[in-house]
Amino acid sequence: MISAEELKNLCTDRLEDARTLFNAGRYEGAFYLCGYVVEMGLKMRICRTLGWHGYPKTKKEFESFSSFKTHNLEILLHLSGVETQIKENFFPQWSVVISWDPEIRYSSQKQIAEAVQLMLTSSETLLKNL
Repeated sequence: MISAEELKNLCTDRLEDARTLFNAGRYEGAFYLCGYVVEMGLKMRICRTLGWHGYPKTKKEFESFSSFKTHNLEILLHLSGVETQIKENFFPQWSVVISWDPEIRYSSQKQIAEAVQLMLTSSETLLKNL
């Protein structure tokens, strides 16, 4: 298991990494990390909602929880128990981060700075409210 506290620390660290990459003009990396920040934040929220001390990490730990083994932000939001709250109160931010796909790491397409800045601020806002 990865503890909820560890997830929280990873969120903070990866958000800082994303800001550093953004400031260095490494937009694809910043965009990529923002998605993982939201993913880990949602997993942290799932732990809180379900009263878990940690999130499954290994293949064995996922045996009974296969629907939780996903990078899909829509599914994780649904499992988090705060889907309605997020979509009603933070729809603009959610609309930005839902465009994230872990496969972007294979993209050579340059992201424009404004779009990545929006992804960064949207990720920060959502993380604060999960």
